[in-house]
Amino acid sequence: MLPSKFSSTRRPRLTLLITLTLIALGMALWYLLRYEIAGHEAVEWHVPEQVESCDLHRGPCSADLGDGARLTLSIPVDGDIRPLVPLPLDVQISGIEAAGAVVSFEGVDMDMGVHRFPLTASGSGHFQGQGQVGICTRDRMVWRVLVVLDTPRGPLGSWFDLEVQYPRNMS
Repeated sequence: MLPSKFSSTRRPRLTLLITLTLIALGMALWYLLRYEIAGHEAVEWHVPEQVESCDLHRGPCSADLGDGARLTLSIPVDGDIRPLVPLPLDVQISGIEAAGAVVSFEGVDMDMGVHRFPLTASGSGHFQGQGQVGICTRDRMVWRVLVVLDTPRGPLGSWFDLEVQYPRNMS
């Protein structure tokens, strides 16, 4: 049995720690729910054109967004797209206004997390920024490049698959 002076000082500390833990858990739950709701906001997805022949290593890929709107993504690099190298991202839209654009990279066959890169408007219907493909233990990895636009019709998006070869000597 502990003397009364120890129990009297431990009880307020314990109560404080429990209260702070519950507040932190509540905030984390609120953040998670807010993130999930915002992340799964009804994006209207549109199938890219020429899925089989689209190769971002060689040139831009496009998608028809309906109602005369069109989205084109290009990653203008010299040579192949490599991991951990900053990549210029260029999104052109026509037939619709957009307040913003975000490009995300997700692993297709392996959970690699989501790497989001907001782009900056650089003119009417033109968004630019930089992103990068993460490192992987495989010899090659297919990444899904998602483009989401913030438009008056709501979020509109499309995706393009990108195969990246990984050098064997990468650390």
